[in-house]
Amino acid sequence: MYNRILIANRGEIALRVIRACRELGIESVAVYSQADADSAHVRYADQAFCIGPARSADSYLRIDRIISAAELGDVDAIHPGYGFLAENAHFNEVCRSCKIDFIGPRPEAMEMLGDKNTARSLAIKAEVPVVPGSDGLIDDDNEAIRVANEIGFPVLIKATAGGGGKGMRVAVDQSVLATAVSQARTEAQAAFGNGAVYIEKYIEKPRHIEVQVIADEHGNVVHLYERDCSVQRRHQKLIEEAPSPTLSPEKRTAICEAAVRMIRAANYTNAGTVEFIVDKNDDFYFIEVNARIQVEHPVTEMVTGIDLIKQQILVASGEPLPFKQEDIPCRGVAIECRINAENPDKGFQPNPGKIQHMFAPGGLGVRFDSHVCSGYTVPPYYDSMIGKLIVYQPTRLEAIATMRRALKELAIEGISTTASFHDKVLQHPEFIAGNCDTTFVEREFTN
Repeated sequence: MYNRILIANRGEIALRVIRACRELGIESVAVYSQADADSAHVRYADQAFCIGPARSADSYLRIDRIISAAELGDVDAIHPGYGFLAENAHFNEVCRSCKIDFIGPRPEAMEMLGDKNTARSLAIKAEVPVVPGSDGLIDDDNEAIRVANEIGFPVLIKATAGGGGKGMRVAVDQSVLATAVSQARTEAQAAFGNGAVYIEKYIEKPRHIEVQVIADEHGNVVHLYERDCSVQRRHQKLIEEAPSPTLSPEKRTAICEAAVRMIRAANYTNAGTVEFIVDKNDDFYFIEVNARIQVEHPVTEMVTGIDLIKQQILVASGEPLPFKQEDIPCRGVAIECRINAENPDKGFQPNPGKIQHMFAPGGLGVRFDSHVCSGYTVPPYYDSMIGKLIVYQPTRLEAIATMRRALKELAIEGISTTASFHDKVLQHPEFIAGNCDTTFVEREFTN
């Protein structure tokens, strides 16, 4: 077991990892930018090092400074959290070359799965369904036209690198295809330093279903069931729940088993998520693998009773998984709302600033994962998420009722948040019926 772990992240995920370390009897080392000097993860860690100015490029993305902090802190391992360097295979390699364990998959698996085109090819070999599309990357407009006409419009142009909806464009017919390809390439090059794209059939009004998996160094691979992440805005998830309200038991088994096959084929270890889209006929197709812990992991923890962060640490240290597939339950329903410092009445415009007063909700089945408190100033330099409100109840209707109650209790004064927007979504008949797809928010809430 490790003696000391550095968390190469900030905010609520850094605090989440520190808590897991403390319960495992492991010391924690935090890193922080000058803008985060007063953040909760800095206060609660056993040791903390400033690694640069506010901008991520000068702090949380500086591999050299993070490794220096790790060496000064004499750590055994680094937990990357999510975002920043979490899926950076080079950072993974540097950690290991410095004799510091990286709490995540091996660099080879991360690199393989980080490229969507390569991951798609691997999925085909593992007999995991993929969306019809190009056999590889698209090199010119003539090839794009040929593939699009072959699979039929509308088509989706996707960057092979990165995520978060960047480098993606929809072409409804041939007249806009070349422009869409060019725009996707330009955006992907700017965002990821890689402008390569490929083409898939555009699945209209899909549901977004992802399967949580974890694998140890001893050949054990299990899934922890699925999450429904269909409530999104511009490909950014807003509300997640487990299990999916729409999958039949047969489809649940099929999609979870496909996820396990994908992870085995990649020789993957540690926690990861296999993402799928599901069409109107309930057929599912592989999208990508997220080679890290995800923002929405708490809903899986609530329905299975398994602490995913602790398991990540134990697996990375060489421990075998303490459970088999048949030992993992899926009981009740969990829902998570991402509380962002944004103004939903102004197009979700980021709204950083000082929190004058905050009151976190409580009660049976309520969990609030956050690093903010009264007096905290939300900086403008990072992602706008300031907390995750999670509820758990025996049934979905009970979970919705508890979430609405908890949202009303949550008080954050001084800045705008998305809490009121979430309450509107939870009241919508389509959400209550479990009929949401990834276009639901734009269709029902955008004027």
